[in-house]
Amino acid sequence: MRRATKSDRQLVVKILSQSFDKNPSVNHVIIQDHLRRKRIQLLMEYSFYVCLLFGEVFISDDSLACALVIYPDKKRPTLRSVLLNANLIFKCIGIRNIKKTLDREALLKKVRGKEKMSCLWFIGVAAEGQHKGTGSNLLQSVIANSTDKGRPVYLETSNEQNLPWYKKFGFNIYAEKDLGHTLYFLKRNIEK
Repeated sequence: MRRATKSDRQLVVKILSQSFDKNPSVNHVIIQDHLRRKRIQLLMEYSFYVCLLFGEVFISDDSLACALVIYPDKKRPTLRSVLLNANLIFKCIGIRNIKKTLDREALLKKVRGKEKMSCLWFIGVAAEGQHKGTGSNLLQSVIANSTDKGRPVYLETSNEQNLPWYKKFGFNIYAEKDLGHTLYFLKRNIEK
């Protein structure tokens, strides 16, 4: 795997937008109208830039998968992050969804706790890389990178079909919340 740069934005946004098109959590926060797919792209672009600021973006060696990792303890308000948030509100989630989105973020923060962690925000694989080990190899690399940093890996998923895959890599469910869809909270501890 390699670390992404700003020049990888288009590739990352394309992979994640396709991967999360039908995702309940993603569709929960964005405006559901004729621009829904464009709004998903904007959400992924927002997430890409936030992870460049406060985490890391990884791309598989074959450029068919990517992972966005954020370090919540490193997040802080900057002019760039404020502008990104404003753009997200007006172009993606809308004024009506602000409370729902803020409530969701507060819930995530509360359930995760204050432990220093690597939060796997998004991981996606292009259609041509599916079921070939591309995502598994990338996830193993993300886990190794986090282990080297001494950080457990946390993630949330609303896709129940993904649970066995995450469990195969040592993730355990530590909480579930109903947001109109079930959101599963998973954690993988650091191997000693």
